[in-house]
Amino acid sequence: MRPLYLLLACFLFLFGRPLCAQQDPMFTKYIFNPLAYNPGYAGTAGVLDIALLHRQQWWGLQGAPMTQNLTLHTLLPKNNIGLGLNTSLDQVAIYRQFNVYGSFSYRLAIARRYHRHRKNKIPGTYIYMGLQAGVSSWSADWSKLDYQDYSDPAFANQQAVSLWLPNVGAGLYIQSKKWFFGFSSPMLVTHTLRKRAAFEPVNIPVAQQYRHFYMTGGVVIPLKGENLVLRPILLIKNVGLFSATNSANLKINAPTEFDIDISVIYKKMFWMGVAFRSAFELNTSSYDSVDFWFSVRLKNRLRIGLSYDLTLTKLRGPAQGSYELMLGFDLIPQPAINQPDYRPYKWF
Repeated sequence: MRPLYLLLACFLFLFGRPLCAQQDPMFTKYIFNPLAYNPGYAGTAGVLDIALLHRQQWWGLQGAPMTQNLTLHTLLPKNNIGLGLNTSLDQVAIYRQFNVYGSFSYRLAIARRYHRHRKNKIPGTYIYMGLQAGVSSWSADWSKLDYQDYSDPAFANQQAVSLWLPNVGAGLYIQSKKWFFGFSSPMLVTHTLRKRAAFEPVNIPVAQQYRHFYMTGGVVIPLKGENLVLRPILLIKNVGLFSATNSANLKINAPTEFDIDISVIYKKMFWMGVAFRSAFELNTSSYDSVDFWFSVRLKNRLRIGLSYDLTLTKLRGPAQGSYELMLGFDLIPQPAINQPDYRPYKWF
């Protein structure tokens, strides 16, 4: 149990620090914590899975985004129900957002496969239908901004703001032994983050939240049996499902982002990968980063991961790139540890 104590100690250290918070948090290694994007992921590990992640974006740049995320989820196999908890603390410059969301998923077997140890067919492909609900604490201290034009009506009478924003989300996750697919929107409700002043023209938008959509999929390609496999993954993130408008009813033209990741897995214990993140609309956007990452699963069921983003934008000069640290742990009933597939899909 010592790895679990270590994980909880790190959680207390990270979340106990005073922090001052981006709308939906961004992660380079979203595969470290898929529950943060998709409530349908709850229960997919087959055991109680705990993951803690710390991300520092554009390290060395004052006011750069910083995110800390804790997820845990488990499966109630007799009822085919997955339960999860997703908490995150996100900050950038004067903004700060703390999220707490509970997840529920229902699992259905849609295909079966032959199990070499049990010598019979067992469910091989599952579909998980997930919902989540929770609340976000959002705050911003506008007085800390350094305005260039104090006469701009959009910045008149700005003071500190603190809001409680309830929300719901939904997701679908399909998982097989050698491939997976997911589609989700973790926050379906859009909130306005401040009231429009009486003197403000209606064509001036006010700060608000936008609905984000995520689609991800990946496959496992054996190179040398199960001892060495190749795992390509694609993530696509879109704001507003290609038609988002702001509070002034103007199209926001947010670029659709994609992330291509290719990794090699050795003996289901060591992961090493490289990723490229950019946008489809290169005429209005730019390349974002090339990412390198490594993860190891120890015999005591502790997982450790590290990733580094090499920034490709103009921020590469003042910023030192971005990094993420991950700790994970599988809490498993003792009899289940000796089973051949206590964690059915160790690729993910």
